[in-house]
Amino acid sequence: MLRGTRLYSLLGLLLLLALIYLSWLPGRGPSAAAGPGGFKLPVPWLQPRMSFAGRVGTHFVDAGTGTPLYVNGWNSYWLLSARSPALAAEMLRRGRRMGLSVCRTWAFSDGGPGALQISPGRFSEPVFQMLDYVIYEARRNHIRLILCLVNNLDNFGGKSQYVQWAQAAGANLTNSVDSFFSHPTIRGYYKEYVKSVLTRRNSYSGIIYRDEPAIFAWELMNEPRCVSNSSGPYIQAWIEEMAAYIKSFDTKHLITVGIEGFYGPGTPGRLGFNPGDWAASLCSDFIQNSAVKDIDFASVHAYPDSWLPKASMEEKVKYLSNWVDSHLNDSEYILRKPVLFSEVGYLQHAEANNTVDGDTLLKVVYDKLYNSANNLQAGGGALIWQLMVEGTQMYHDDFSMVAHDRPSTYKLIKEQSCRLQRLFGKDGDPGWQCSLPP
Repeated sequence: MLRGTRLYSLLGLLLLLALIYLSWLPGRGPSAAAGPGGFKLPVPWLQPRMSFAGRVGTHFVDAGTGTPLYVNGWNSYWLLSARSPALAAEMLRRGRRMGLSVCRTWAFSDGGPGALQISPGRFSEPVFQMLDYVIYEARRNHIRLILCLVNNLDNFGGKSQYVQWAQAAGANLTNSVDSFFSHPTIRGYYKEYVKSVLTRRNSYSGIIYRDEPAIFAWELMNEPRCVSNSSGPYIQAWIEEMAAYIKSFDTKHLITVGIEGFYGPGTPGRLGFNPGDWAASLCSDFIQNSAVKDIDFASVHAYPDSWLPKASMEEKVKYLSNWVDSHLNDSEYILRKPVLFSEVGYLQHAEANNTVDGDTLLKVVYDKLYNSANNLQAGGGALIWQLMVEGTQMYHDDFSMVAHDRPSTYKLIKEQSCRLQRLFGKDGDPGWQCSLPP
């Protein structure tokens, strides 16, 4: 009888270990299948171990090991709004299969149907649980997330929704949405939102967001711009205030602005790198905005097809090459911070670009970022805009693709993952191994 009891105890222990192992595997376990509202695993130690992303000088590091961290990643802005949790989970799994390590996505949806923030300080718990799930699944797939906190555009509410809320509350505002950056009521709304996100306890993992290493960084705003170019000082002051506010709650995560990388009148020697005169009138300034003390790394976007719609492919390649070089040099020698090319997009419809043309533009960025990584310099990585899965057509734009439908692009993305891994991950990356020959 004693022998049988010991046998059952041993079998029970093995069963428990098997459950933990299956729960740890990317895309496996009961919560992955159930999604928000289903079976939950509120035990943090069931998740894979992960270090925070940090920064040393001009490059990112794995804060646990001190190893340089160079990023190959992607954008899927729609994860929070996916019509089913399974679509978000599948996108994270597919990204990981290409060796991608960072995904940038929206952590906001302000006002309107399906909103996360229904009104200032009032939230939809089911939608917040979806964000919980995205973060939980990201960690299970060894993905880190850049979470953007508000939109410059009207999509998903954006700064105009904040202005409407303030007007409805009786604030004395001009009609310009530029008041988002300057009016104390609106700045208060934004701070309240940020605090709610940073202090949120994940309903799947039990981890407070500010303690979650699967979050790579907070992004203040997607592509901040002003209508009036006289509002530039307001954007600068807003960046300084909000970055410091986040740091007052969270010293573990990196912060970036989310700017497109345009140079402003304050750096007249750089204006020639802009895609046109219009870019200097949008109130953002790559060097000034990125130099803020509490901003940990610079961000840049790259859209040669839409910025230079009448240019030949040769002209676009030349422009893109100079654009990347300028920001790499400024980040290395002036800002002394890493720079992430957080949106790299090119038109996907056939009449604009064939796949070979698109690959040419992406390869320009990949090659320059790889060379920067190889020299331990400031080019922190690139995130392609944007990747989709089947069933997400409502979130497509002219720059979207399902990667495996474009074999040459799929191969190019994976090759970039492989050569970055060979530089700094010779022992293998948890959850993914490069299968391409050296």
